[in-house]
Amino acid sequence: MTGTPEREAVGTLLRHVLDVLDGDVAAVYAERGLADYRPRFSPPLRVLVAGGPLPIRDLARRVGVTHSAASQTVAQMARVGLVHLVPGADARQRVVHLSERARQLLPVIEAEWAATSAAMRELDAELPVPLADLLHEVLAALGRRSMRERIADAGLPPP
Repeated sequence: MTGTPEREAVGTLLRHVLDVLDGDVAAVYAERGLADYRPRFSPPLRVLVAGGPLPIRDLARRVGVTHSAASQTVAQMARVGLVHLVPGADARQRVVHLSERARQLLPVIEAEWAATSAAMRELDAELPVPLADLLHEVLAALGRRSMRERIADAGLPPP
């Protein structure tokens, strides 16, 4: 990326930061022979290790994502053999279970998670405020007053 991004391009900048972070973590996995493992798999995997099998809805809540996002991630994880789904108590519910492959990969995944956490602490030390703290503050501010409300208050005429 060249030059200084305009303040109005915040969405593009956020996506770029995420792409850079995830790309580097994915490269670490690829270097260890896990080219099909995605950084987005680690939070649900860690929740399943700690809490055992869970319905997708509960997994989504514990990871902090929407049901749709969790469902998509679980589908990707199932395609690469990290989880399998079992019908739940009612026909609509699917319970996510870790596969044997996921259990075998846990030492590599846990080591990467620890190293990534340490690397993130190092990055945070270079920033005026830790990145996660800032993002939580952004979410809290948007919870108090949505971006939609802010746009309307900025003078955009109604449709």
